[in-house]
Amino acid sequence: MNVVTPLPKEKAAAEVHGIYDGVSKKFGKMPNIFGLMAHRPDVLAKFLPLYSAIIDGGTLEPRYKEFAYLKTSLINGCEY
Repeated sequence: MNVVTPLPKEKAAAEVHGIYDGVSKKFGKMPNIFGLMAHRPDVLAKFLPLYSAIIDGGTLEPRYKEFAYLKTSLINGCEY
């Protein structure tokens, strides 16, 4: 089985280094999900505005949204 690992900033394309800086500042680190997307810089750059709209927008508190991610991962046997 093939495994894809998150890219550290130094191995990521130069065009996403600014994204790494911004995301790391916001979260205190580069979450693995975004490091994985860095294999496709275009996908990472386009996904972040969607992610921000989902997490930062709406009336549901972000902690409940994160709980939904974790519960869904648990139900599906995902290690995230």
